[in-house]
Amino acid sequence: MSRTIPIDHILEAGYNVRLLVEDFDGLINTWSARSEKFRSTVDASLNCQYDKGEKNKLDLFRCGKSNAPLYVFVHGGYWQRGDKSVYSFIAESFVGSGIDVALIGYQLCPESSMTGIVNQIRTALIWLWENAHNYAISKDRINISGHSAGGHITGMILATDWKQISSELPKDLVKTGIPISGLYQLEPLRKTTIADALGLDDVESMALSPHFFEPITTAPILVTLGGAETPEFHWQTNQFVEKWKLNEAPLEYHAEPEVDHFGVVERLASKDSQIFKKISDWLL
Repeated sequence: MSRTIPIDHILEAGYNVRLLVEDFDGLINTWSARSEKFRSTVDASLNCQYDKGEKNKLDLFRCGKSNAPLYVFVHGGYWQRGDKSVYSFIAESFVGSGIDVALIGYQLCPESSMTGIVNQIRTALIWLWENAHNYAISKDRINISGHSAGGHITGMILATDWKQISSELPKDLVKTGIPISGLYQLEPLRKTTIADALGLDDVESMALSPHFFEPITTAPILVTLGGAETPEFHWQTNQFVEKWKLNEAPLEYHAEPEVDHFGVVERLASKDSQIFKKISDWLL
């Protein structure tokens, strides 16, 4: 899709956050190595095919406790980059604290549309609910979370009416939502190079902005981000919190001190961090 909206260089600098990391590839390589090491030590079911696409697979990491909460994590990468395998390392702190973890992979833009990605995650959650018994996880303790683009998807999942998809599904299929550094209004992204692969038009930009929806259930919501993130990410989160706190679903806000957009992901892997303690208390 050719660009019709000029680049806003302030928004570009605020949203294209990987450019703020001195060695972004090195960071991803470090996460990948940590993840590979963790996968070799844990009770896991890897690359479970939840839909037809090459990337429509998920990884399950079990803590070994019966009826444990399930923390479902959707990775970021602006819907066009990333892989679930990079993020296995964040599961270690959760599994060690009595929480099962699912990491969801999905087909990326531009091969998939953003609407398609949201639907893929819905399909993955339904798969987890339907197949929980076969994988020794609880179908009644599913919690959705995600970072950056995954935070956006978390918002969309919280606004999903499962009964419209199937009358067999529970209205409260997801028990809590924990978006991390999410993007809740998409229109600003159309003024950045990030949007080039996304194909967003006026209609889809609005239809996929969680800010303008409401949670369908009363599942508690914990909205988080790194305290040292860019003003644009704080704006996204603050606007979302102000809007969604007016709904019936209980909502809390947490800014993890002194970390940026990627540092907050690393804090998830630390049992000593405020964000991990808050999320694990939330789930348990």
